[in-house]
Amino acid sequence: MNIANLLLGSAREFRDMPALAHGASRHLGFRELWRRASVMSMHLTTRFRLERGDRVAFAMSNCVQSIEVMYAIWHAGLCAVPMNAKLHAREFAFILENSGARLCFVTPDLADTIAEAAREAPGLREIVDVTTRSYTFMAVGDPAALVDSEPTDPAWLFYTSGTTGRPKGATLTHRNLLAMTLNYYADVDRPSPGGSILHAAPISHGSGLWSFPTLARGAVQVFPESGKYDVPETVELMNRWPDCSIFLAPTMVKRLIEHGSVGDLRPEALRLVSYGGAPMYVSDLKRALDLLGNKLCQLYGQGESPMTITHLSREMHADRQNPRWEQRLASAGRPDSCVTVRVVDEEGRQLPVGEVGEIIVKGDTVMAGYWNDAQATARSLRDGWLWTGDVGAFDEEGLLTLKDRSKDMIISGGSNIYPREIEDVLNLHPGVAECSVVGRPHPEWGEEVVAFVVAREGKTPAPGELDQLCLDNIARFKRPKDYKFVEALPKNNYGKILKTELRKLLD
Repeated sequence: MNIANLLLGSAREFRDMPALAHGASRHLGFRELWRRASVMSMHLTTRFRLERGDRVAFAMSNCVQSIEVMYAIWHAGLCAVPMNAKLHAREFAFILENSGARLCFVTPDLADTIAEAAREAPGLREIVDVTTRSYTFMAVGDPAALVDSEPTDPAWLFYTSGTTGRPKGATLTHRNLLAMTLNYYADVDRPSPGGSILHAAPISHGSGLWSFPTLARGAVQVFPESGKYDVPETVELMNRWPDCSIFLAPTMVKRLIEHGSVGDLRPEALRLVSYGGAPMYVSDLKRALDLLGNKLCQLYGQGESPMTITHLSREMHADRQNPRWEQRLASAGRPDSCVTVRVVDEEGRQLPVGEVGEIIVKGDTVMAGYWNDAQATARSLRDGWLWTGDVGAFDEEGLLTLKDRSKDMIISGGSNIYPREIEDVLNLHPGVAECSVVGRPHPEWGEEVVAFVVAREGKTPAPGELDQLCLDNIARFKRPKDYKFVEALPKNNYGKILKTELRKLLD
């Protein structure tokens, strides 16, 4: 069972239909993409001397080459390590070293950053810029045979920050990815051949995961020329490649419906907007439904169970006559077909309807474990159940409502930000005695990061110094937007900082 078989099937069935597009231009057809991936896989094993199971990383702005690289990796029986293009060099370095990646593909904008990170990852043998002759040469030669991977072989290391502040690599197997793909057809959509998916969100996360079910159904993978999310460009590309699906964070949906160019979107252009990564305000959902039609589907998942815990279907979004329509829109929907979902107490006992507890999930999409982290795996996987760290409750209709996200996690612009990671950096400053980071509601991004700081006597740091410290150590989007200096942090009798009290002090 090799997930690359999805591309082989499409190459046979859809042959010369467009498989990849760069902006408005066709890049490769399905047969061409299959040959490209199989020839590249030959280079991976001969030229780069990679062996079955080796990890291959990539740090790339959204581009057609990302799909070529991924399927070449799997074709050769290797494991992909996609990395968020927004990360800091030190974060890249940790992932490269932790995963043991032997090779890393980059786009030019990240070449220098990865070169810097590579100094702390001695196992990395080579970096290949996808715009250079070194990459172009990988399309020259004879195709290699598809490696017959085992269902339990690692296929994708999905690095997600943990509450310890250090990233953890959720090990997704070929079985995990195939189960997620089949669940897409069961609960989200079954696209028609000849449609498209527009990759405006990072390919290293949800949008990339949706490449599997759409590519297998003959949809062209469309990458904006800008390599980023730009609303007018998005609308133009949807019109150019109609019957288009797209995965967006709620803040991206909000930007779409508030931009004037949304009026230029043709009725046949948009097939589906799947959104997830954070809750979406009901008022924004209503407006999106009014402007876009009944084309929205919500997803709740984690890297540890990719895109598959619960969903709120298009049908539920559209059922305005239901007396509980607004309550349904505020929920995360019903459990996906491929998993079992429960809400439990601290002992793992299932809680009745209406009671709040931790959300746990079990099924073929649940990761094999965290890469090289047995302790974290033991905490999160118990008797086959994934303990998500998220808190919620089921209602009488079987709809799950999220009450909190991994307790103190901040979700800004659809990205997960863990306070501990930022606190660890701020505590490096000699003028910081203590600090605590919380999220403050933000009308566009959902939340923004705020740091409460207790200064050492006579050494109060300037906000600019703390800003620079963060910029030197973590990704820019994680940097606090406000610093509040306090005499002491509120604590309970056990010395634990009470973040709930800190949130009460926010403006």
